[in-house]
Order: sequence, then structure tokens, then C-alpha cells
Amino acid sequence: MDQTTITRAFFGTSLAFHIIFATLAVGISFMILVSEIIYQRTKDKDYELMAKRWTKTFAILLGVGIPSGTIVAVQLTLLWPGFMKIVGQVISIPFQIEIFAFFLEALFMSIYVYAADRLSGKMRVLSVFFVCLGATASAALITSANTWMNTPAGFDMYADGTITNVNTWAAFFNPSYGWAAFHVSISAFMAGAFAIASVSAYRYLKTPTQERKVLVFHRKSLLVSLVVGFLMSAITGFSGHGSAQGLHEHSPEKLAAAEGLFETQRYAPLSIGGYTDPATHEVKYGIEIPYALSILAGNLPSTEVKGLFEFPEETWPPSYVHTLFNAMVGVGMLLLALSFIALVYWWFFYRKRKKAFPKWLVRLLVISGPLAMLGIEFGWIFSCSGRQPWTIYGYQRTTEAATRAAHVGDLFVLFGLLYLLLSVLVVVVMHVYFKRNPLTKELAKRGDIDAT
Repeated sequence: MDQTTITRAFFGTSLAFHIIFATLAVGISFMILVSEIIYQRTKDKDYELMAKRWTKTFAILLGVGIPSGTIVAVQLTLLWPGFMKIVGQVISIPFQIEIFAFFLEALFMSIYVYAADRLSGKMRVLSVFFVCLGATASAALITSANTWMNTPAGFDMYADGTITNVNTWAAFFNPSYGWAAFHVSISAFMAGAFAIASVSAYRYLKTPTQERKVLVFHRKSLLVSLVVGFLMSAITGFSGHGSAQGLHEHSPEKLAAAEGLFETQRYAPLSIGGYTDPATHEVKYGIEIPYALSILAGNLPSTEVKGLFEFPEETWPPSYVHTLFNAMVGVGMLLLALSFIALVYWWFFYRKRKKAFPKWLVRLLVISGPLAMLGIEFGWIFSCSGRQPWTIYGYQRTTEAATRAAHVGDLFVLFGLLYLLLSVLVVVVMHVYFKRNPLTKELAKRGDIDAT
């Protein structure tokens, strides 16, 4: 691999690793807030216990999310010096404000963890709200930098690379920021909900039927996570539609590549599945839905959608972005359908007829968490790869931004091993903590089950 490709792979791996923890921090903090609100309204102590146990998970994930985020920040400077030279002059604001967002998250997390028993119900909810707000704000702020790379604004650049007419707020609120920040936040809430649904479904399958109180707890946890997951999946689809229309307006090459569209046309079809063949300039083995791409792009079947032939071939995004786009959308639709089926079954069969969830359905729900995280990863890879060959769209190519330092590949291997080690440590710490503090122990403290 050439130097730029190695640099992209190195930074992409670091970012993909960090996104797991950053996304779950946002999503699980939202689920803690939902559980705390339900507890304050119903006084059902199961929801209080859910919030408490999920907070422990949140704290463990945060312990890795913070250093992995720091690594990404440092690597931006070391691996992309050309890019950071422009960033420092134009759009440093989100990186600076994120410090305050993290401060807000950490401060109120400490208050909630160590003083929850001494706070009133309203103050407990308020504390968790600020935790969730801080985590979500961190994600939204960093999204600004990413969307600015896709739709740069707030500066002019002379032919010699000199930056002038800088407007940092115009850069921050760049054309694609609004929909993207909303999409990132909602999809993180969705991923957190399905992560909890996945664990709840697994524990529900493993719990003996005679442990009725434990089964009830896991069923409640599964139900609340499915409700949140379903709602967030639906809203994610809506926000994704807004983002796609933003691509049509501001990044037409990316939309064309995502759909494997080469000829500019009205009444453009939407291609589902298959793969883009760069040699024949067509999507092979895909299913076409007539007019759907034009409707997606402009709400009307007569909307003209630009094809890749409108642009120089050297600026075309890689052909595999079509597969990434389909995978991202496919995961979202699958999670929406899966949660919908589960909720319909609960409403018509469990709630009215007291029939337990069928095991086949619960087993499918076990994989919902990993699927949600895959969808998040596909989305971020699509966002970054679909911008290629640009680092800053229309201004700076990736080859111009990347470091020319030696031994980047060696560092890539070392950091890859570090991420593998951290992943193992997270699993081990989670396993050890919850094995020493099982749900039965917590229920026994409340007197709900026999401690013996």
C-alpha cells in the first residue's frame, strides 16, 4: 500500500474503534435518562435498578472512550498535518467547545453516581439529563468538523493555499451540519437502545423460568429498549432522508456513487443491493425501484439527479460506497422491522394473552446490538470514503493532507494490537464486575428474592 492508503487505514481503524465507545456513551446515557424518568413517574424500583446497572456499564465504556478519543485527536495532528494546517485557521471551534461538553458530562455523571441517593427525584433526572446532553453535544460538535470536510464553508483559499475571509461560525454551521448532527445523535440513541435490548434478550434466554423476578426485570428492560429502539430507528430513517437530500444538493458525486448512477436523469431509479462495476458503469445484480432515487433526492419523480459522468473520473468516489450505503440502510430497516415485530407480538400476544416471547424472536433480538453498531460503522465509513479523493471537498486532496513521515505502517500494527488489548480488557472488566454483582444480588438486597 502507498503512504496515503496506510495513513487512511491507520486513522480509520482508530476512529472506528473510538466510535464504538462514543456511540454507546451517547446511547446508553439516553437509556439511563429514560429509565430514570420511568422510575420517577411509576416508582417501579426495577427501573431504578436498570439505571444503576447501566450507569456502571457507561462508566466502564467511558474509561476507554476518553483515551481512545484522545488518541484520535493526537493522530489528527500527526497523520494529517496538511489538513490540520487549514483546520486550525478555520474550524477549531468545535474541538474547543467539546472540552466544555465533556466537562458537563463528567461533572454530572459524578454527581449522579456518588450522590443519587441524596438527591430529589427531579434532581436525579436533571443530573442524568446533563450527562446525556454533554455526551450528545460532544458527538454533535465533532460531527461539525466532519460535515465541514464534506461541505466546506466560512473561508476562501487562494491558489497558493493562503486562507482568507475566515468566518468560523459559518464553517461551524456549514450546509450539511444540521441534518448530519441530528442523524448522528438519533442513530446513537438507537444503537444504545439495541445494545441494551441485545443484552436483555440474551439474559432473558439464559434465566431459568423459576426465577420469575429476574425474568420480569429482563422483560421490562427488553421492552423499554425495544420501544426506544423502534422510535429512534424510525426517526433515523427520516433524518437519513434529509441527509440524502443534502447530498443531492451539495455532494452530488457522493449520491451518484452511493446509487451507482452514471447517467444524469430524471425519474432516476433507486438501486438496492448488487455492486457497482466500474468497468461497465452499471450496478450488477441490484433491484431497481423506478423513480425512487429522484423522489428521495427532491420529493418528486421528475427531480433530476446528476450521474458520475457529469464529473471528472479522477474525482469519483470509490465504487464500494454503493455497498456501504446499502449495508447502512439495510441494517437500519432490519432493526426497524425487528423491533416492530417484537412490539406487535408484545401488544397482541403477551399483553392480552400472556404468551411469552417466542425463543426464535428473542434470539434474533440478541444480534440487534451488534447489528446496530455495524450500521453506525458502515455509515461513518460511507461518509468518509464517499468524500474521496478529497479531504476537504473541492479544496484539498487526501494525498495533500497526509503525512509523509516514515514507519506509519509500524505504528498502525502497534496501535491495532493496542485496540485489540483494550477490547479484551473491556469485556473482561464487564464480565468480572457483573459476575461479582449479579442481578440476583441486587434483587436480594431489596427483598424481592431469597438471598440464598
